[in-house]
Amino acid sequence: MDMMNRIKQLKEEKNAVILAHYYVDADVQEAADFIGDSFYLAKKAAETDADKIVFAGVEFMGESAKILNPNKHVYMPDAHADCPMAHMVTIENIKKMREKYDDLAVVCYINSTAEIKTYSDVCVTSSNAVKIVNKLPNKNIFFIPDQNLGSYVATQVKDKNIILNSGFCPRHHIMTKEDVLNAKKEHPNALVAVHPECKPEVLGEADYIGSTSGIIDYIVGNDAKEFIVGTVDG
Repeated sequence: MDMMNRIKQLKEEKNAVILAHYYVDADVQEAADFIGDSFYLAKKAAETDADKIVFAGVEFMGESAKILNPNKHVYMPDAHADCPMAHMVTIENIKKMREKYDDLAVVCYINSTAEIKTYSDVCVTSSNAVKIVNKLPNKNIFFIPDQNLGSYVATQVKDKNIILNSGFCPRHHIMTKEDVLNAKKEHPNALVAVHPECKPEVLGEADYIGSTSGIIDYIVGNDAKEFIVGTVDG
């Protein structure tokens, strides 16, 4: 029996569903029942009859799936897979901000630990962060943990005081404006689509800014032949 058939057999025997993030290897995605971003996958798991969730992703993704599926078992194929940014904010810092600012809402990006989420007022994704922050009644917004996504939200919601945390995604943060310009020199007809976890200087060169699923939809629905994609490769 080949590997894929064996995986299918085990899923049926164990009543399990396999979720794979866009960022995992292609062969892992091939074995998955659903592929997407962390929030989408957590929701899909809740819609299935499976009582076991195998989540091919990092720790905070598994935690998010557990939060939305409290009565299901969540298994991580790589127990050591983690997101550095998820740990780049502290409870002490949140408490300090609450003491310093009146009328403060702590807005937590889903790429964070379950513990940090419990100290926040609302949890957002890269695709709905602007919409949710815009609708909050609070004037002061402490956006955690990603300073780059928070900075992007600030450019879109200008009537609020967006206070940035010092956290960032190392993979996105390393990209520079020069990287984009060099790629555009090599591919002058290409459109640039980037994730808002990139630095503002990179976003400034983009034709499209959006979540991973948003970038995929933008490219699929576009007639252009070449694209420069500013996000983490799978």
